[in-house]
Amino acid sequence: MTVNPAQMRAMVEAELSGINDMRVVEHIRSLLVEPRVVLRPWNYGAEGKKHPCWSVLDHIKSSTGIGYCEFGFGPSCPWGLVALSGSADLSLGMDSEWFFTFVDAFFESAAATDLPIWRVFKQESLPYPGLPLTEEADWESTWEKVYALRASDPSGRYHCSQDIQVRPDET
Repeated sequence: MTVNPAQMRAMVEAELSGINDMRVVEHIRSLLVEPRVVLRPWNYGAEGKKHPCWSVLDHIKSSTGIGYCEFGFGPSCPWGLVALSGSADLSLGMDSEWFFTFVDAFFESAAATDLPIWRVFKQESLPYPGLPLTEEADWESTWEKVYALRASDPSGRYHCSQDIQVRPDET
């Protein structure tokens, strides 16, 4: 393994420094754990083989977290959504759960749904996420509005997302 706990902390902090919303930064920091290695099987690799995966964020409420692994999906997408230690499935999971950055993984995680940062967007010809239609709100009420809009306008493309500004890591 080419990284150590201090390097893991530094990688996460470098990404946090690019987030301009302190609510998000504080929430993430409240969920960070001392980086620890969990051996996880990769369902697409040799049977029985396990890879070291660093756990860096635990979201106890959902029994999920964010890990970093240089194997499996890791070479191109090293940050993944993983089950917490003690869960039945400690595998590296599916490719759709692995991301290029820690921040991307966070915004796709259950931990992000704790924050009132969600808005309804209408996807038209604008780039993703599209045109914001609502102010920020909690996850559940935002999705209720999305479903209502989809029901009243079946040809429209409505979804729930956030538009927190993130500066790319400059290292």
